[in-house]
Amino acid sequence: ANLADGLANLADGLEQAGYAVSRAATGEEAIRICAESPPDLVIMDVCLPGLSGVETAKKIRQTSKTPALFLSAHDTEDLVKEAVADGGLGYLVKPVRLNQLLTSVKAALARAADIEALETTEEQLLVALKGDRNVGIATGILMERHRLTAAEAFETLRGGARARQRKLGEVAAEIVAAGETLSLPKSRK
Repeated sequence: ANLADGLANLADGLEQAGYAVSRAATGEEAIRICAESPPDLVIMDVCLPGLSGVETAKKIRQTSKTPALFLSAHDTEDLVKEAVADGGLGYLVKPVRLNQLLTSVKAALARAADIEALETTEEQLLVALKGDRNVGIATGILMERHRLTAAEAFETLRGGARARQRKLGEVAAEIVAAGETLSLPKSRK
């Protein structure tokens, strides 16, 4: 009862800090709750009745991309590696104080937002590279000339299009044309 009271107190503390909290006693219940209304973050005890917390978080992540923060009475290296490999954004060893949990929640939410932004940029980059040949070529030109990664070059191209209030494809076509002009061999007389 002491452990359950401690977890209930942490949940109450999260609510008092302004977070919406849903509670689940089993992995199956957590999966059902998350399927109905995907949360921004799952805080999961590693040891749950039925499915383990790591397995539960893995199943939740497959359907909703919801990241997890794990709590455990154990900090064995294998357990931590397994939790992090399956999308865990943090791992706290019990007993956990509320201020520790709040700090970890803030950090996990910030990291999740960063990951989501990177995934979105990557998806946009892939769509643009597949959908418009000039965008791909212009991205390559920017990468080569300015020593940028593909994502950085694409963001530079996209930022330039926004700044000029022009379509991405138009700006890309100009860069390609300029690149071809600069690459023309000198005529011989």
